[in-house]
This record gives sequence, C-alpha cells and structure tokens, in this order.
Amino acid sequence: MNKMNKLTLTFCILALTHSVANAASTALVGNPEAGKEKVASVCSACHGADGNSVVPIWPSLAGQHVSYLSQQLHAFKSGARNNDGQQMAPMAAPLTEQEIADVSAYFSSQTPKIGTVSTEEVKSQGEKLYRGGNKASKVPACIACHAPNGRGSPQAMYPSLVGQQKDYLVKQLGDYKKGARGTEGPGAIMRDIALKMSEDEIKLIADYIAGLH
Repeated sequence: MNKMNKLTLTFCILALTHSVANAASTALVGNPEAGKEKVASVCSACHGADGNSVVPIWPSLAGQHVSYLSQQLHAFKSGARNNDGQQMAPMAAPLTEQEIADVSAYFSSQTPKIGTVSTEEVKSQGEKLYRGGNKASKVPACIACHAPNGRGSPQAMYPSLVGQQKDYLVKQLGDYKKGARGTEGPGAIMRDIALKMSEDEIKLIADYIAGLH
C-alpha cells in the first residue's frame, strides 16, 4: 500500500469511528409518505418537491442516504451545523425525531437527476483527481470514501455525491477550506482535504462529480 492510499484509509477510518458513535440518531424507521407531506410544506421551496434542487447553489437531496440526511438534520436542529443565512436551523428546530426520519426516508427514496461534465478535458482531469488524488499535495483520492460511482457509504455516513450541482460542490469545498464548515468530527477530515486543494482543483473536481452516476 503506497503512502497516498494509507493516508486515504486513515481519513476514512477516523470518520467511520465517529459515524458509528452517532448511529443512534438513525434508529427510527421513517415513513416516506409522511415525509412527502412534510417536504411539500417545509422543504420543497429550496430542495425541490422530489429532492432535486432547481437552484444550483442549494443541495439536491434525492437519493441521499437516510443515515446522512438524518445526521445532518440533527446537526442543524442542535446548532452543530450552520449554513449561510441560517435558513436550515429554524426549519429543522421544530422537527420531531419521527419527522426527521420520515423526511430522510422520503428524500432517500427519490431519484437524483444527473448533470453533465462541461468538457472531455475536464472529465479526464477530474477523473484522475477523483480516483487518484494528488500525491504531490497529499490530496487523497475521493473514491475511498465516496466510492467510484459517487454513491458513498450509508453505513459509514459518507454522503452520496450523485446529483449534486457544480456550484453547490464548489461552495461546500470552499466552506471546508476557509473553516466555515467541518471544524469538528468527520467534517474536519474534509476540511483537511480541502485545505490542500487549489481553487482550480476544487472547480475541476466539482465539475467532474456533477456528472457522476
């Protein structure tokens, strides 16, 4: 195993340890139909009725893992995670445990819409970075945690990246890089990675991921 693979494996083991410790938050079984009703009244304006956001800067939630959705809603509810404008905190705060489970189940059951990579050159360069990382700057390969197809791992709570739009991905990597997101827990691992990435690499990898399926 080379140094890059060892580094990638270390990142993933650390994140998995933290994720397992927080697995209790996903214990409830959600009802997708009940979640659909809650989404229509609370979530659809930003994330789309089917979880596919029509605004590039806002995340698409269709097809995301139940475990990750639940974890993030709990984080917004508790204040452990914030977002620009603080829109999510007041949305998550009144949700009951069952409603969080229901909304997570609904969004997870939806089909993500796949984007396209802007050019073949970007696809080629982005694929190399996604699959092999950058040994010179010690950026690990994305596939170790997010899988070759971008689907991540529900058990480890590594999110699926499928269906996310380039603008949102650039924004999130930028937030990790400047410390606006991911100062603790598994997110801190992403911050360490983003800090090693150049602005061009962030745009390149975001463009490539937007076309994964």
